[in-house]
Amino acid sequence: MLPLTSRQQFTVGSVLALLLVATRGQHFATLHSLPGASWAVFFLAGVYLRPAWILPALLAGVAAMDLTPWFLGEGQFCITTAYAFLLPAYGSLWLAGRWYAARHRPAFSTLLPLGLSVFLGGAACELFSSGGFYFFSGRFAEPGMLEFAAREAKYFPSYLGSLVFYVGSAALVHAALAAIGRSHAATDA
Repeated sequence: MLPLTSRQQFTVGSVLALLLVATRGQHFATLHSLPGASWAVFFLAGVYLRPAWILPALLAGVAAMDLTPWFLGEGQFCITTAYAFLLPAYGSLWLAGRWYAARHRPAFSTLLPLGLSVFLGGAACELFSSGGFYFFSGRFAEPGMLEFAAREAKYFPSYLGSLVFYVGSAALVHAALAAIGRSHAATDA
């Protein structure tokens, strides 16, 4: 993948941060018509943003958004000791994005590694986040593998669908901007 300039990375990072704030849970400016973009933000940050500090910064931002209401006494069902499983969950998506970035080429053949990285990153994220919550949150009286598998069959497709929606949208924007860039380069030559 062609490296982005610092300015382009700042723009992408700003858009991803705004998308995270706008779609995460019941926080500041939630847009109820959009699905949560957290998974896609971590994946796309892995694809586009090079500095290593991006991952801990995003994790800190998510924690701040999630824990602020909890600290204010508003209660959060999901804030348990299992919350720590979000670290490897989101880290999996970020690493999947990094893996894909190293394989990206401006060709249709890049869709196979993109799809593979989205699916595997999403599956790992789901296993860490939902599995961690289900088995270690204390919210389920008798957690078992059969019930967990049934829950996965019910919830994972919608989470994966949201990830695919945002990553697919980003891929379309990326392709359009690349085509515009090639067009400008051809007219300048």
